[in-house]
Amino acid sequence: MSVATAEKTTPAAKARKPGPDRRPGLSRKLPYLLLAPAVLLELLIHIVPMLVGIWMSFVKLTKFFIANWSAAPWAGLKNYSVAVDVHNAVGEGLLKSFGVTVVFSLVTVVLSWCLGMAAAVALQPPFKGRSAIRTLFLVPYALPAYAGILTWNFMLQRDTGAVNHILVDNLGLASDRPFWLLGGNALTSLIVVALWKLWPFAFLTLMAGLQSIPRDVYEAASVDGAGSVRQWRNITLPSLRPVNLVLVLVLFLWTFSDFNTPYVLFGTAQPPAGDLITFHIYNASFLTWNFGSGAAMSVLLLIFLMIVTGAYLIVTGRRSRRA
Repeated sequence: MSVATAEKTTPAAKARKPGPDRRPGLSRKLPYLLLAPAVLLELLIHIVPMLVGIWMSFVKLTKFFIANWSAAPWAGLKNYSVAVDVHNAVGEGLLKSFGVTVVFSLVTVVLSWCLGMAAAVALQPPFKGRSAIRTLFLVPYALPAYAGILTWNFMLQRDTGAVNHILVDNLGLASDRPFWLLGGNALTSLIVVALWKLWPFAFLTLMAGLQSIPRDVYEAASVDGAGSVRQWRNITLPSLRPVNLVLVLVLFLWTFSDFNTPYVLFGTAQPPAGDLITFHIYNASFLTWNFGSGAAMSVLLLIFLMIVTGAYLIVTGRRSRRA
């Protein structure tokens, strides 16, 4: 036997040979160890506060028990019964706020999707300056929400705002300066600001979805005589169906639970036309110091969004299986 062969068969050489993992327990635990920090943060940031909020909805947690939560008397379902009773001021206000939020969410989602789709389709063909325009469209989404909404607050001021200056002074579209942050125009201002902030996300998502559609399909349809509108209806929309299913749901959840836009735009005294439900719950909790009632409203909002999400997924899942 040669020296090289003997060296290969020595214990040291066998130890140097790559073999199966000698620590199978670590390999099985490694995925859980990597997930542990994320799970811990999720518990601390979302799950625990949610459970505390659910507990708060069953007690009479008012300003008299802020220092000692455990002493708050048990209320049972009374907070919920008051919130859903439309014959009292609390329930009536919550119902009106819910209606305003439904209108706000539907209009914002539809307009965001339409603008995003139009921009994504228009910027799909290559042309000079396309990258610069794409970057410009994404600026509202990249800009910090607080800074952007605060800028809109200055622009929508009645006497010193840029919006009235352009509409009234420069274009002469109105004889008097309207109030954009008061009265019935408050909902319009909310929709405009939310649309400005949200539609770039729809544009980015739909643009990414369009990249996955082969150009050969459009070329073949063009050869067959299909115009742009027909190509969009028969090729683009069906191909983007999985993207649209997720996009519409995300946009609806974001707009329906939007708090930053009304809070920064109106402050703590929001007009009735701009009384979104998240801001209404905030005022019901921190202005009246009735945290039990506010927590009950928050739980009702959570249940509503879960029902809408579940029904949406069931309906879209059935349609996808039929298709």
